[in-house]
Amino acid sequence: MSNSNSYNPDVLTCLANLSSDEIFTPPQMVNDILDLLPQEIWSDKNATFLDPMSKSGVFLREIAKRLMAGLENTIPDKQDRINHIFKNQLYGIAITELTSLLSRRSVYCSKTANGNYSVCETFDNEQGNILFERIAHTWVNGRCQFCGASQENYERGEELETHAYHFIHTDQPEEIFEMKFDVIVGNPPYQLSDGGFGRSASPIYQNFVHQAKKLNPRFLTMIIPSRWFAGGKGLNDFRKEMLNDDRIRKIVDFEDASECFPGVDIAGGICYFLWERDSSGLCEVVNMHNGAEAVSTRALNEFKTFIRHGNAVPIIRKVLAKKEKRMHEQVSSYKPFGLRTFVKPQKTGDVTLRWQKGEGPYNRKEITAGVGMIDKWKVI
Repeated sequence: MSNSNSYNPDVLTCLANLSSDEIFTPPQMVNDILDLLPQEIWSDKNATFLDPMSKSGVFLREIAKRLMAGLENTIPDKQDRINHIFKNQLYGIAITELTSLLSRRSVYCSKTANGNYSVCETFDNEQGNILFERIAHTWVNGRCQFCGASQENYERGEELETHAYHFIHTDQPEEIFEMKFDVIVGNPPYQLSDGGFGRSASPIYQNFVHQAKKLNPRFLTMIIPSRWFAGGKGLNDFRKEMLNDDRIRKIVDFEDASECFPGVDIAGGICYFLWERDSSGLCEVVNMHNGAEAVSTRALNEFKTFIRHGNAVPIIRKVLAKKEKRMHEQVSSYKPFGLRTFVKPQKTGDVTLRWQKGEGPYNRKEITAGVGMIDKWKVI
């Protein structure tokens, strides 16, 4: 076959996801996320980068590509540049032993950092800067005190993964590498089964965001489910924190998660954000749908409820400015007249009862609630 007809795909575009909770990020999406960072950072030989939930190593690999180009003038020798970038600038924490091997293979071109085929010549150990340590959950009353995992589900033998992710199973994440980072980036696990009924699961990605902020990086960007916009199971405090943090400078929101992760269904969609330690102000919100984007710049906490679609914001502002009675003040409660849905018309009566099979008479004297509304217009 001639070269013009050959196809050499990026292997990281061909990976199947480990599970619906641990989703590999496509390289194109990784680069869209990295584009949020300032261009000059790729020419800074002192900038440090951490992916604390590495699965395929794609974030670190794509960062390495950018640094290789950006530092060409500063460190002209290619091998010296490789050694410097991989030894001093790129760091990762794998979520499982399998993904640690995969990440090192993607980044160092060898499953061992000091192997014969590793592109970096300066490591003296197998892990390099991509660490994996099997961590045990800390059980308190049947739950892990760090991630909330169910002891019944996750107290396992050595042959199974514990899903006790190193980065969030410590009160002091800075001790893992004993250093600070300029950029923390990645795609965390989204949820863990909580031992509830059926396929009940609790979100876990917010714990990675909290831990990353503890390290106080210059920039933090992660791709996470958008369910936090409206709260949800265990997310109310996280939503409040995020909406009131004016250091979140940009959010890119996909209502349909399959636009980010083909073939993956994530209820509520997916988003990625940029948090800047040294910058504050209004947030640029980009709504993506079917390849089209709508952009608005606003305070995330302008309303008590986060308004997802920017084009709805001016409409809401106009409505609120009229200061008229709102719908929640006019819509009746459950059983406004005290009658259950199975109540039927009577043989005689002085009012009309409308029910699921039509209408008929009903005795006004037997209605005990909402009497004042009987003779007013209602909308069904």
